[in-house]
Amino acid sequence: MTAQRQERYGWPLGKAFLALLAGFFASICLDLPGCDLSALAATTERVVVNHYSGLAIEGFDPVAYFTDSIAVQGVVDFEASESGAVWRFRNEGNRASFVAHPEVYSPQFGGYDPVDLGRGVTYAGNPRFWLVTGARLYLFGREQSRDAFAADPARFLKGATARWPELEQTLAQ
Repeated sequence: MTAQRQERYGWPLGKAFLALLAGFFASICLDLPGCDLSALAATTERVVVNHYSGLAIEGFDPVAYFTDSIAVQGVVDFEASESGAVWRFRNEGNRASFVAHPEVYSPQFGGYDPVDLGRGVTYAGNPRFWLVTGARLYLFGREQSRDAFAADPARFLKGATARWPELEQTLAQ
């Protein structure tokens, strides 16, 4: 078969194979407990979300930062959907607190680093570099950013707060 014929006939077969493969994995997922494909379709960039899992802040429990002062992974059994993302919690109490007050427990600026926001850049925060100040959770992309912010939160919040509305409009919904 010539190269031209291979391109003409090979591509539709490749598409059909990929569609069949996707359908196969989707049907397997539907049989698994806790498998929800809608979470993958509902992700947003206004909140830092893992594009593969749909999890906000990499599955860390946002309430645990306040109650336990540590970064703790949430579990599949305790999930909630908010702001187009799936949030995980380590227990039902933390889940209930978040559902009642997501504006309190969600990371500020959608989980973007406030130091970088002040410079006019949206840089995703890492849930391992965090700080609770003024009863709000902030995530940072780098440890150095967190340390600088901790030294003078008011200075960095002024810049981040001023630039966030404009930067937020550039992010996908």
